[in-house]
Amino acid sequence: MTLLSIVLPVYRVQGYLRQCLDSVLSQSFQDFEIVAVDDCSPDYSGEILAEYASRDPRVRVITSPSNVGLGQARNLGLEHATGEYVWFLDSDDWLATGALAAVAARLRTTRADLLIVGWDRVHWHGAVRAGSAKALLSGAPEVFSVAEWPKALEVLHVAWNRVVRRELLGQHDLGFATGWYEDVSFSFPLLLAAPKISTLSRTCVHYRQRRTGAITRTVGDRHFEVFEHWETALDRCAKYADPGDEVRGLLFRRMLWHLVRVMRNDTRLPAASRARFFAQLTEMYHRYLPPAGFPMPTDSEGLRYRLVARGAYRTFQVTDKWLRRARKDRKTLRRRKGQVKHKLRQLAGHLYYQLQRRLPVDQSLALYAAYWYRGVACNPAAIAAKAAELVPDVRAVWVVNAAQVASVPPGVKYVVAGTMPYYRALARARYLINNVNWPNTTVKRRGTTHLMTHHGTPLKKMGLDQIDHRAAATDTDFTAQMRRADRWDFSVTANAHTTIAWEGAYPSRHKTLEVGYPRNDRLATATDADVAAARATLGVAAGRRVVLYMPTHREWMPKSSQVLDVEQLSAELGTDTTLLVRAHYFDTPPDLLGDAIVDVSGHPVVEDLYLAADVLLTDYSSAMFDYGVLDRPVVIFAPDWPAYRDLRGVYFDLLAEPPGPVAADFPQLVEIFRNGRYDDEQRAAFRARFCYLDDGQAAERVVRRVFLDQ
Repeated sequence: MTLLSIVLPVYRVQGYLRQCLDSVLSQSFQDFEIVAVDDCSPDYSGEILAEYASRDPRVRVITSPSNVGLGQARNLGLEHATGEYVWFLDSDDWLATGALAAVAARLRTTRADLLIVGWDRVHWHGAVRAGSAKALLSGAPEVFSVAEWPKALEVLHVAWNRVVRRELLGQHDLGFATGWYEDVSFSFPLLLAAPKISTLSRTCVHYRQRRTGAITRTVGDRHFEVFEHWETALDRCAKYADPGDEVRGLLFRRMLWHLVRVMRNDTRLPAASRARFFAQLTEMYHRYLPPAGFPMPTDSEGLRYRLVARGAYRTFQVTDKWLRRARKDRKTLRRRKGQVKHKLRQLAGHLYYQLQRRLPVDQSLALYAAYWYRGVACNPAAIAAKAAELVPDVRAVWVVNAAQVASVPPGVKYVVAGTMPYYRALARARYLINNVNWPNTTVKRRGTTHLMTHHGTPLKKMGLDQIDHRAAATDTDFTAQMRRADRWDFSVTANAHTTIAWEGAYPSRHKTLEVGYPRNDRLATATDADVAAARATLGVAAGRRVVLYMPTHREWMPKSSQVLDVEQLSAELGTDTTLLVRAHYFDTPPDLLGDAIVDVSGHPVVEDLYLAADVLLTDYSSAMFDYGVLDRPVVIFAPDWPAYRDLRGVYFDLLAEPPGPVAADFPQLVEIFRNGRYDDEQRAAFRARFCYLDDGQAAERVVRRVFLDQ
């Protein structure tokens, strides 16, 4: 028996259907079927379904004899489903990478009758907002009933976030009723009917917030159908089990919350129908009020419920209007206060900075920063450590954001960005060392030294070289880029390749220090004890193979996108392998599943990860150049190399001169790890070209040149 049947009702979704189908069919987990129901869609959706079904046997298309609506289309799909579990996915949404594998693993572990999964909301303008389940479901027991964990009633009551055992639906004759809000009369009875419920808080569904076409943004009296569905839901819940006073009260409160929400939504009910809707809401209140009552909210929502109980529609209107206006005014006031405070802080900081610039340069102060004030890291950290040895009379101060204060190592002096001590240090420091540029408003004072360390050997085009690749350029103000580069006195490069690249990318008057990367000194001098210590820091047991996966950023892709299904890879690598996953700092770390996968995106010291890893897996990240210092295997996963090469622009053909074997697709990648042939000759040539200066002395060379003028 197939584990999972994905029932997909289809109606007027021609613009979204391919993305939905691709997101399912490209999953690593394969034990599923798609039962697509063409609900007599008047657009090209039927042709799209036929196309997919003709080339993939996992797609079966059922055509409804007439347009029956979403609920009945789901029922029709359920009749043809053969899986042990059923997932009613909406055809304008799509699945997250690895969702099916995560769902299958959770079902097999818990043997739950109902699995509630997480989601996010993807708005039509590109914004992504985490769903309420992320925080709520993470606190759920592994397996429970609603009586044991009533908070499940607070989860968004839709069918597409629930994977249900098909046998359970048959036992209780649970299906979908006709009309709008059909999820209500299905989801809540299902919660009470399921003896074993489990949850998966990771994002599994990308819930599309459509600009047009959603019933939640359709004004009309069909929204009155919500009452019938709530009546059905409450009657069914009482039929399946005795909920108990607590569950009964919470379910009643959820009903009130939903009905009041429908009534208050200006894009649903016509103005002329609101009084009638309110009267029916009051009638529902008194008919279904539990004998033991319900937990009345103490905030403005509770006030609304009390007015519903009294049937005081006009008072409700006035109160709701006042509450809305007050809430809007509070938000506006907070926003304006925040804007004013921010501008005042900026103005005060700017004036203070200008004042401090008139005072003498502090010859004993070196100001350090890395990655836009993200903490003590990278080349600046290595230089600061060596400067403490060779020029102890120069005191080091770091700039960090307020959110990174806790990550500052003990004993390290720092200032918080945007504060007065920050502006004072920025204006007075003799040395300014950074691996990115200081803010545009920073002035290069006479008698100061600006050291740009950069933070990687470039494969992708940078600086002025991006002029011909503007599609992927996040900063197209190239004049401002050059103004920032003109402040540099020194620019550190790791090899001749980087020196040549920066010559065209940043044509300014700085001196190039082609000395190797200071941050790689630790790698060049690492001992077995250092490796063991790094593994201990990460909690990796001795004897396990460690694969470090570090993908690069793709400016044209959403932050949550994944090029590689890391859970599928972990399964292929075997139980003796730990997979460390480090997302790019511009991207959102993926939701991960499995004891053999560790998210190290937030680990502050990347060199720990390099030392702990037996193999580096990357695509186009500069991590390959740093990891090459260790002379360990590097595997390149390049499924989109032509797109990356053409959109982002590159300085050399990575596939012609790679540091190790290259995989263009997942099967090739698995085969590389299975046969263990990593091509030592390629790695040796790569190291000879890019790592020849990394001998453990780079930081000292920088300090002697910049601080001691040697």
